[in-house]
Amino acid sequence: MTHKVLVATGGGDCPGLNAVIRGIVKRANFEKDEWKIYGCIESFNGILKDKIEIVELTEEMVCGLHVKGGTIIKTTNRGGPFHFPVKQPDGSWVMEDRSQLMKKRLEELGIEAVINIGGDGSQGISLELMNIGIPVVGVPKTIDNDLSSTDFTFGFQTAVQIATEAFDKLVTTAESHNRVFIMEVMGRDAGWIALHTALAGGAEVCIIPEIPYDPANIVKKIETRYKNGMGFCNIVIAEGAKKADGLVTGSAPEAVGDRHIKLGGVGDVLRRELIELGIEHDVRVTVLGHLQRGGTPVAYDRILATEFGVKAFELVKEKKYGNLVVYRHPDISYVPLEEALKKPHLVQPDKDFLVHAAKSIGICFGDEREMCETRDVRRET
Repeated sequence: MTHKVLVATGGGDCPGLNAVIRGIVKRANFEKDEWKIYGCIESFNGILKDKIEIVELTEEMVCGLHVKGGTIIKTTNRGGPFHFPVKQPDGSWVMEDRSQLMKKRLEELGIEAVINIGGDGSQGISLELMNIGIPVVGVPKTIDNDLSSTDFTFGFQTAVQIATEAFDKLVTTAESHNRVFIMEVMGRDAGWIALHTALAGGAEVCIIPEIPYDPANIVKKIETRYKNGMGFCNIVIAEGAKKADGLVTGSAPEAVGDRHIKLGGVGDVLRRELIELGIEHDVRVTVLGHLQRGGTPVAYDRILATEFGVKAFELVKEKKYGNLVVYRHPDISYVPLEEALKKPHLVQPDKDFLVHAAKSIGICFGDEREMCETRDVRRET
């Protein structure tokens, strides 16, 4: 008997996506029954377009794929089965619900289940597909690490490693030129990348979405360092950081079918705020942007992604649909999609030991003036 499964990768790309795909295909090949794994090109667009674009994923295609970044079946964060953009004769765009068309085409192709690899938005689609009778298993994917039902998501460790290596380089140039450096990293609602990078890189200031900042407190931290002879200061800021007013820095979506605010520029905003408050030191900004998404996944993410791929296939084989694969140390398990989507995994300033550890070694979050006045002393050499 031949079984057919469709795999899709949705949302932003992420180190480890190819390792998940490889894990699914290689695990399927161990079965006595024939299992054919198909890739849906550019998320669900491959099954939703007028001309279907899917490709059979063979073991030869995935050989050595776990070391490669990105996704061989492409991805997108625009549109979807329930909001598919269609261009009209007059040049305008309308959103169509093509979910029933997707269901019909899957039935015609003999595909019995879908494995959807993606973040909270993609898994929201997984749940909607389940509600109309399409069997789905979800695999969590986000470099932000903001899905609450899993200890970690693949891609996060690679993003932290990339950010930390970049930060290490900025520290040496900041010290050489007596500068203030602001490094902007990804993190729409969750500050995990910024927080881990700040601890790993030894930042003086860490600004995350979960802790509203006051630029006056950051000025105090900078001036305290210079006064005590340190002569430079390094700041990590998440793209979704905000002050007490709750406003984020970004622009309206530009692409058709994209419903998210395009974040970016908060590093430059902070630079202007510091200068307006009297900082006379040279302040520079570096935005890592998509560098955090690209390149070879670190070993941890290759392993976790492979485990996720194997587990996802086994859930399909056991017909345990409507679930999301998760890592709960030390096990790879699963939870219902409804549970996984109840709330995001955000930094809890009063509970997470990472925040306590950071504050205990003098890292300023811009919220407590007394913490930002912590005395910095130049180490003797």
